Amino acid sequence: MPNSLSNADIIDTRFRAALQRMAEAGRLKTYDKPADTHLEIAAIMKKLDGGPALMFTDPTGFTTPVLGNFLSAQANCEAAFGVDFRGIRTFVARALGQPIPPQIVKKAPAQEVVLTKDFDLRKLLPALHHTSEDAGRFITAGIVIVRDPDTGVYNSSYHRLQLLGANRTGLKLDFGRHLRLAWERAKVLKQDLPVVVCIGTDIALHYTAATMGSQMPEHADELAAAGGLAGRPMPVVKAVTQDLLVPAETEIVLEGRLLAGETVREGPFGEFIGFMSPEDDAPVLEVTAVTHRKNPIYLAINGYGRETIMLRKYVLEASLLKAVQPAVPIVLDAEMTAGGLHRFHAVVQVKKSLPAHEGLQRNAILASFGALKDLDLVIVVDEDIDIRDPADVEYALATRMEASRDLIVIPEARGHEYVRAGRGGIRAKLGIDATVPLDEKARFQRMRFESTDVGLDNLGDGMAAIERLLKG
Repeated sequence: MPNSLSNADIIDTRFRAALQRMAEAGRLKTYDKPADTHLEIAAIMKKLDGGPALMFTDPTGFTTPVLGNFLSAQANCEAAFGVDFRGIRTFVARALGQPIPPQIVKKAPAQEVVLTKDFDLRKLLPALHHTSEDAGRFITAGIVIVRDPDTGVYNSSYHRLQLLGANRTGLKLDFGRHLRLAWERAKVLKQDLPVVVCIGTDIALHYTAATMGSQMPEHADELAAAGGLAGRPMPVVKAVTQDLLVPAETEIVLEGRLLAGETVREGPFGEFIGFMSPEDDAPVLEVTAVTHRKNPIYLAINGYGRETIMLRKYVLEASLLKAVQPAVPIVLDAEMTAGGLHRFHAVVQVKKSLPAHEGLQRNAILASFGALKDLDLVIVVDEDIDIRDPADVEYALATRMEASRDLIVIPEARGHEYVRAGRGGIRAKLGIDATVPLDEKARFQRMRFESTDVGLDNLGDGMAAIERLLKG
């Protein structure tokens, strides 16, 4: 079991260092048969979703291996960082509160090979065609780095890119994202927006790029946040054709410009919520250079796969606790649940020990909704409930929640626009108080058994006993 960390710890968050730790922990497997980038690799990734990371060593028509299901499970994430999930959340909290500016280096593995002309992204990158309903081949693990033309602050965020030509892609750009704001500002200036896209990079940046909203506001430099997460400055190098910084240890980098005066139709593509996002207008990314390691690894993420949502689980939990615990000190812990796609449902654990604490569990529900816009359901439970055991949480619902008084409905609130049960992102939010009144804790005390060290390893085979009984 990985160890938790202290705030003073520094860890090697380089992409290949993380892969090495995963391999040593048995969380990296290889698929050595030929595998087609058209539908097949994505299908294998989906079938084995939530298991070890998969390295496809022989993608049909390409020499670059494809890595899938990289951070798609708790065990993968813990192995990648070398700490348990609480340690990862401590890293994330450090990123949010203690940024460290990057450190420029002159040479970097990311630029061992430099291509500035006569390249074709469609032939160079083993980008996947994920499902038969998708519009084509998409880069799905690209972290887009940009410097805002007004503020000069670096932003990094995940965006999918549809391959459209030798050096052109469409870039999916949702409303409300910092990259869209930077692009809109560049358009006002009648300028193209310089960007770099990192595929397979420092895992500290993987996590800060997944942080959104109030916990990573527009003025926060996400390269510095990544340094804070790792506890040391992130090594960066100057891009070859754009005036931007690039994480030095990146596997593959696309440099280019988001064009101010041109859009294309992008999509449809299968999204994390399980539905196809429709075709829509998207900015054009014109790629001016491709740089990469001598033997790069191409990282792919299934749109509708566990990695998409796992990337934000610990980020959102850390963000939730950072916002809620100062306001409601009885909050002990929080779990963004798998069934809620680690985004829409949370279980919050509290400990009421004084009469004045009664009612604060409901404050925690309201504070949680305020902290994370996309939350639609918050269940609050007592400290004796294992919030990471769905059966124990349901036990609290079954025995401690009374619907006529313990349901808190907030109508017409803002959620995520992809949730089709809502109306363009508007839906009711539900809080459930599944805690025991403080003065009735004794009445709700669960039965206790004596502790024992006996486990399944201490037991014998039942076949011999059954045979003896049948003969007798």
